Amino acid sequence: MNNIFEALMLVCFGAAWPASIYRSWVSRTAAGKSIVFLAVVELGYLAGITHKFINGIDGVIYLYVLNAVMVLVDICLYFRNKRIDIRTKVQ
Repeated sequence: MNNIFEALMLVCFGAAWPASIYRSWVSRTAAGKSIVFLAVVELGYLAGITHKFINGIDGVIYLYVLNAVMVLVDICLYFRNKRIDIRTKVQ
């Protein structure tokens, strides 16, 4: 019960990532995305995971991992879209 607010925070933050991933997938452009922002968020989730390993693993770690994976997917899509942007500018 101690981690209910931590879990709620992660659920709320995590709710935005599927929409972001979908937009990245269908737009096929990196315009409007910040790789620095994505990297900082990813670092934050990795810090949360590390904290759980150091101070005791509980069920909340699954939310950290899920969110970190979704951000990683968005990062991968950023680089895919950046390549697409470069190719379409050349042609």
